[in-house]
Amino acid sequence: MNGTHRRRDPDDAPRAWREVADTSVLLDGFHAVKHALRFGATIPSALAVDRAAVLALADELAPDVKDALDALLVQVPDGILRALVPRLHPTGVAALAVRPSRAANLDALAHRPRTAPVVVLDDPRNLGNAGAVIRLAAGFGATGVVTTGTLDPWHPTVVRGGAGLHFATAVERMDVSELPPGPVFALDAEGEDIRGLKLPDDAVLAFGSERSGLSARLRERADHLVSLPMRPQVSSYNLATSVGMTLFHWSAGRPPGSEA
Repeated sequence: MNGTHRRRDPDDAPRAWREVADTSVLLDGFHAVKHALRFGATIPSALAVDRAAVLALADELAPDVKDALDALLVQVPDGILRALVPRLHPTGVAALAVRPSRAANLDALAHRPRTAPVVVLDDPRNLGNAGAVIRLAAGFGATGVVTTGTLDPWHPTVVRGGAGLHFATAVERMDVSELPPGPVFALDAEGEDIRGLKLPDDAVLAFGSERSGLSARLRERADHLVSLPMRPQVSSYNLATSVGMTLFHWSAGRPPGSEA
């Protein structure tokens, strides 16, 4: 498993953390660290307030990563860890991971034939929503999640919302003109009811921002406008809910056992 190495001296751990913090991805909490390890993240530093408690949690919930955690975790006092991670997760553990290369992610997004859709968030504004979408996309085995606009999909708040599952799918920010190849199915209230459609595995599934919907550029790029079933007088769904419904519709149209 990637990311394991000789455990650092506790007195040296804070300095080692600071050396790589500015160029690393913060994994805040047990589940984020667990998922990152499962999907091959390289982790140069992992700290815990109570090392034994974290390993006991791994033994209970994720025995497959316990050995990797045992090799990585350094116990430090609560005050030191809170100085490094002000919003410390209740599980009292945090780590720093090496971000996957942009080139590798772009190659994965562009690779054809594709066996699962790419999710596009068109100029999203809410960091928590973006994280929830990445977690959903990873769970469904989507090829990746692309954001357009100014939101950084690797912002610490997004990674926290994604529970470390950024490492399970390709996550990048791109311009609309650079989107991966494939037919673009854009979600829009005026589109065709999704229940009458079969979404192909190489679909690019595009979702507008929480405030203003699809941008003009994305709408022009769309091959199909698609709508979700919705009760009259209900104006919209939460972004992550819309993505989850759409990915479920895609997955339900595939034969059993054909998971991406």
